[in-house]
Amino acid sequence: MLRPFAVICAALALFAASAVWADPALDAFARDVDRTESVRAVKTLQRSFSQYAQAGLWAEVGTLFSPDGQFVFDGAVKPAEISKGTTAIAAFLRNRYGGGHEGVTADGLSAIMTESPVVNVAPDGNSAKARWQTIIYYGHGGKALIEGGYFENEYVRTGGVWKVATMHWFPQYYGPYETGWTNWGGGDLPRVPYHYTIDEAGMPILPPAGPAPEAAATLAALQARVDRLNDEDRVRNLQAAYGYYADRRMWDDVTDLFAEDGVVEVGGQGVWHGKAGVRKWLNSIGPAGLTHGILNDRPQYAVTVTIAPGGNEAWTRGIELGMLGDADNEKGWWEISVFRNRFVKEQGVWKIRELRRFPVMKTDIFKGWGKDRFADPAPVGANAPDAPLPAADAVNVALAVPAFIAPHPVTGKAVAAVGAGRTVAATPLTGAIATSSTAPVDLAEARRRLSRSAAWDGVENVSAAYGMYADDVDARGFTGVIAEKGFKMTPFAGYYITREQNQKARISGPLPAMRPGIPYHWLMGPVTLVSDDGRSAYGRMRLFQPRTSKHESKTGDFLGAGFWGGMYHNRYVLENGSWKLWELTLDEPYINPVSWKDGLWAKAKDPPPPDPNKPRRTFSGGNFPPDIPLTELGKREEHFQGGTGVPLQWPSILPMWFGYVNPVSGREPPLYQKDCVPCAVRPDLRLEANGYQEPPSFPDANRAP
Repeated sequence: MLRPFAVICAALALFAASAVWADPALDAFARDVDRTESVRAVKTLQRSFSQYAQAGLWAEVGTLFSPDGQFVFDGAVKPAEISKGTTAIAAFLRNRYGGGHEGVTADGLSAIMTESPVVNVAPDGNSAKARWQTIIYYGHGGKALIEGGYFENEYVRTGGVWKVATMHWFPQYYGPYETGWTNWGGGDLPRVPYHYTIDEAGMPILPPAGPAPEAAATLAALQARVDRLNDEDRVRNLQAAYGYYADRRMWDDVTDLFAEDGVVEVGGQGVWHGKAGVRKWLNSIGPAGLTHGILNDRPQYAVTVTIAPGGNEAWTRGIELGMLGDADNEKGWWEISVFRNRFVKEQGVWKIRELRRFPVMKTDIFKGWGKDRFADPAPVGANAPDAPLPAADAVNVALAVPAFIAPHPVTGKAVAAVGAGRTVAATPLTGAIATSSTAPVDLAEARRRLSRSAAWDGVENVSAAYGMYADDVDARGFTGVIAEKGFKMTPFAGYYITREQNQKARISGPLPAMRPGIPYHWLMGPVTLVSDDGRSAYGRMRLFQPRTSKHESKTGDFLGAGFWGGMYHNRYVLENGSWKLWELTLDEPYINPVSWKDGLWAKAKDPPPPDPNKPRRTFSGGNFPPDIPLTELGKREEHFQGGTGVPLQWPSILPMWFGYVNPVSGREPPLYQKDCVPCAVRPDLRLEANGYQEPPSFPDANRAP
């Protein structure tokens, strides 16, 4: 009798111990960390797709897919072409976009520029879907082509590794460079189905199914993973902020972002050392500030980020599209570059340590990359580089493939150039960075930190979804992602306050099944500042707006092949588990293109001055006038269409407002909008007046705890 009794006691003791040590809260937290990382893993897969394609690494592209994965080319005007398996997928993409060969060539281009994602990880945590905006500049052997549309993709995790299950490409427009693109198939365009609902647009992680499995990691290990996510957000902000300052030639602010021993390397030109060297390089591009007719837009695509294990060092890699011009002299250029940058955390603040930029293609806007490609010579005189490049890197920069910052996300193997391409920029130009560790925190603090990175993804999601609903003129969609008490600017008119008021103003009739033309609304390049409690955020994003129609573009057309541009200044709140827009403010258009044959922005001229004897044009913006017209906002809307003062139009330079100070120095921009735009006349619209926190600005938002 004693032995069975002892066995029972031991079993009871074991059960009691497991009950004591089991921690459902830690288990749930571990699952949330894993799924936030999964959102990032899905994005990394797609961005790696773009980076490998740009380098002509089609075999590496193929191995991003699961063994039974498929690529669906769905042109709508004919049966979809389906390639199945990694080898077949690589072959299809190689032949369509890569000139039929592996690797880069001096006369080839395969820039698949993808951004503006809406990602949803499924309740099971092992599958996901994502929608992306994409534009492709490609061509080999004297050809130059452009193609654009949407990806609607599915992803799967097997054996702990995320892979592409289905990449579904919906081309919307296509054409040779000489004439510009038109609608795919030449007719009206269908709406591409969404994989998400309006509420799911703001939910990168869908509510999980069932209880969380027992955590395999300790709180300390989970905290370290969360800290890496937070640091990734800070580095992404810094990379994007650099781009916005560069757009406006704000050279003081760009220089501020660098560490004292910062370095710039430009392929085919040389190396500049220290902050003085950084400024010399910037001056070689042109004088500080934009003047009449100067365009220097440099949107960034497919940006991947890696945080070093020590936590004080990071790298970014991505593709930059240069939209450059001097309209007063009727000149314009396209440029595509690959960057691979190194960052360092000094006294808790992230800074740029090395900026490495390798031009892949530059061309006259009137000729295109099939007929004309050149490289800028190294500056001479006062702005000359401090040191020339190594001889190997100075030969034909178009063949340079900056080293990838991480192993292949599926195979885990190193990725390098093939064929004529040369892998460069693998060795740091400056010294090693010391590692550090953060103080341990309790579960509540670790969860708060995680909520801030989850917010970063929520903001990117709902912003992209808003743009895609706007593409389709789907007022139910783009008003549905507004918070219940949120407010939205209708371009050139003013603000409607509350979701309900926006819906009443903008919803009118059923959605058309087909569209004769589309102005696309990419919201991309986010600088996102999240509140301390992770429930509200500020986001600055670029409006990148290619447009298409059934005919070739002509000067004065609203649609047709061309690009328009603007800047969003938004605020966001977490409402009933879904991220929503609290404020949507849009400054536009910074580019008013002329026809494709006239070089888009290159031959633009100032419009005639307004006739003082004619009434000024007004914009109603919806089914009834807005609650706050732009004319009530004074200087903030000066020179914008529908605002105050004389409207400015490209090639005149519109004002550029910022909602944050410099991430490193704290330098305040000349035009600084600290609060929401209509809060000047409606303080009741402020986040704090509605139970939310205003997010911290820089440099605090760029500082690790």
